[in-house]
Amino acid sequence: MLGNIRRSRGYGFEHTIVQKLIKTKWHARRLGGSSTNLPDIIAVNNFQSTLLSIEAKAGTGDNLYVPADQIERCIQVKKMFGAYKTTHAVLAFKFMRKKRIQFNGEKIYTRRKLLEYYKIADKYANRNPLPNIRCTYDGRTYEIGGNKPKVCHLENYLMPFQ
Repeated sequence: MLGNIRRSRGYGFEHTIVQKLIKTKWHARRLGGSSTNLPDIIAVNNFQSTLLSIEAKAGTGDNLYVPADQIERCIQVKKMFGAYKTTHAVLAFKFMRKKRIQFNGEKIYTRRKLLEYYKIADKYANRNPLPNIRCTYDGRTYEIGGNKPKVCHLENYLMPFQ
């Protein structure tokens, strides 16, 4: 049951991104994500010669994570379409209005501001092994791997609909 809720939350975020991109004259499609070994979304603007390979995460906690293999998928698609003048691997994070917390051993929800972040992960194109990435509610990003998290300062990407 919880897996279905998480999946539908992610699907909803992906669907919203695609619809917003289409309204701004981009071509965008959900690709099915990890089950197809592809990024969640591919978007292109042929007039600007720009391609975005997007991995999207949505949740109710204070931290959202992108596993290294999902970053790799975005990078691989970005490299495949080198004919575009601009290509980016983008990590999209949506922190829901509901925040899940533990209180007296129970999970409860409180209200907070909905926040979305779009981060460019291009700097990992020639790195091996890739780290897992954590984004915090305040938009800070960290590489997870090894002994302790390392701040990675991923650059913000201004989506065409922002």
